[in-house]
Amino acid sequence: MPRFREFSPGELQFISTFKTGELIAETGTTVLSEGVNNAHLYTVLSGWAFRYKSLPDGRRQILNYVLPGDLVGLQGSVLGEMQHSVEALSPMVLCVFQRNRLDEVFRNHPGLGFDVTWLAAREERMLDEHLLSVGRRSATERAAYLIAFLYHRAASVGLAPSRTLHIPITQSHVADTLGLSIVHTNKTLRRLADRMLIRWLDRACDVLDPDGLMALADWDGTVELNRPFI
Repeated sequence: MPRFREFSPGELQFISTFKTGELIAETGTTVLSEGVNNAHLYTVLSGWAFRYKSLPDGRRQILNYVLPGDLVGLQGSVLGEMQHSVEALSPMVLCVFQRNRLDEVFRNHPGLGFDVTWLAAREERMLDEHLLSVGRRSATERAAYLIAFLYHRAASVGLAPSRTLHIPITQSHVADTLGLSIVHTNKTLRRLADRMLIRWLDRACDVLDPDGLMALADWDGTVELNRPFI
C-alpha cells in the first residue's frame, strides 16, 4: 500500500490558505492549454488525465499520464506559461492553489518545497523511461511497458487494490503515446490480449497480468515507499 508523508501543523495551516477551492473536470475537458498563462496550480484529488503536445496539423504526442497526487501546472508556475496541454481521461476533481504564492512554499516551508521538487524530479525520471521505451523497445514491448507503467502508477496511489486494474484509455491514446499508427497499435494490443496479459474493451483496458507485462517489457517497475500528497 502507498505511504504518504505526514505534514506538520504549520504546513497544514499554510496549505489551507494556499488552496482556493476545487475544480471538477468531466472526461475530455482541457484542464490546461499549451501557451496559456494560467493563474493556478493544481493537485489531482481523483481521476485520470494525460499531458500532451501537438503539431500544427493536429498530430499529438502524449508525454505522460496524470493520477491522484500529481501536480498539474507546475511548469506554467515556473516558466510563465504552459508548454503542454492537459486533458481529462475520466471525471476529475482537482485542488486549486494560487500560483503566485509558490515562492512562499520554498521560502517558508522547506519540507513542502522538497515535496514539490520531489514530484518534479519523479516526472523527469518517468520521462526518461518513456523516451527509452519509445526509442529502443519494439512495438509489443512498448505497449507492455506502457500498461505496466500505468498499473504501477495506479497501485502507488491505491487505485489497484487487486492485481486487476481498469485503465480509461483508448487505442488512440496508446498510439499517441507510443508513436504508432492506429492499425499497428490494434495489432500490438491484440498480441497482448492473446497472451492473456490484458483485456481490451471499447474505451478502456483491463490489466490481467502486470508481472507478465513487466517481464515482456524487461522493466523492473518503480518503487515509491514514501511520497508526498499535497
